[in-house]
Amino acid sequence: MNKSAEPIEEQPPNSPKIIQPSVFWRIGENIPEQLRWKLMVLSIAIPVILWWTISTSGLVKPLFLPSPGQVLQAIYKLWVSGDLPKDIGASLFRVLSGFSLAAIVSIPLGTLMGTFASLRALLEPIIGIVRYMPAPAFIPLLILYFGLGEAPKILLIFIGTLFFNTLMVMDAVKFVPKELIETSYTLGGERKQVFWQVIFPYITPSIIDAARVNMAASWNLVIVAELVAATEGLGRRISVAQRFLRTDEIFAGLIVIGLIGLTIDLLFRLALRLSCRWATN
Repeated sequence: MNKSAEPIEEQPPNSPKIIQPSVFWRIGENIPEQLRWKLMVLSIAIPVILWWTISTSGLVKPLFLPSPGQVLQAIYKLWVSGDLPKDIGASLFRVLSGFSLAAIVSIPLGTLMGTFASLRALLEPIIGIVRYMPAPAFIPLLILYFGLGEAPKILLIFIGTLFFNTLMVMDAVKFVPKELIETSYTLGGERKQVFWQVIFPYITPSIIDAARVNMAASWNLVIVAELVAATEGLGRRISVAQRFLRTDEIFAGLIVIGLIGLTIDLLFRLALRLSCRWATN
């Protein structure tokens, strides 16, 4: 999509190369709103068309690849029976509980670690070690300590997001310009004022972005948690469908998870736009 309306003059051999103006291949700039919406629609439409084409071509048996229509029917059937709302509610409760607990701990902890080098030296090594331990490996211990109820499922999400969120927030503090902090001290600011009125507002957009990234990890973990000893939830629904080869219900569960994730992501973006207008403009 190049703007080629204006003729390009021939350049002398040793003159600097002139980059042709482009709308599609702009670096670090926004594209027109109309083009952005067209590309967003295409990003959904192309995979769905490919899926529909392959599933109706006869190349793959419907048992292994149901058509989009069959998956929509499965979603409708599960919704009408009441199973889908119940599963969505159970998974949402676990994700939001575990992620909220992790955010309550990781945001202040990461901010303090990024602000004070002493705390960073004290805590970063142990967090760096624990974060490489896969959260699903804690499942046997969590079941042993807390049984088969909701606690181990929520704690699995808590463990799986806490350390990554902490380090991402800590790294965000490192990018606060030192000139900004020094200027605050020069103007008479105290340590507490610099922390609350300079550092924390500056990293708020990064905290929201880190939450967006780690929310996806929470959904990965809730599916793992529900595959083990759960009576309801989207992960349990997918596990049961797999046992009976109901691939349409497996696709239905995956699509519902994707739509919920997209909704939560849009809510984070809205929160960013409303709370940090200075960062989004």
